[in-house]
Amino acid sequence: MVKRPFDLLNEAIGREVLVQLKNGMQIRGTLLAFDAHMNLTLDGAEEIEGVETKRKLGKILIRGDTVIFVSPSL
Repeated sequence: MVKRPFDLLNEAIGREVLVQLKNGMQIRGTLLAFDAHMNLTLDGAEEIEGVETKRKLGKILIRGDTVIFVSPSL
């Protein structure tokens, strides 16, 4: 069965995701919600560099036009 992008995001709600931003920043956190503009709400978010946590961000909203990709954890 072919899945649409929003189907995958719906399945990822409540799970950890990795978000790559246009400015090169990578953020990992639990996906709480998203909308049609790809605005994302994450909880327990942290900025990561390589495999290490650079700083903890907590609950954040990421504006959709800054997102390059969202990768759900397996």
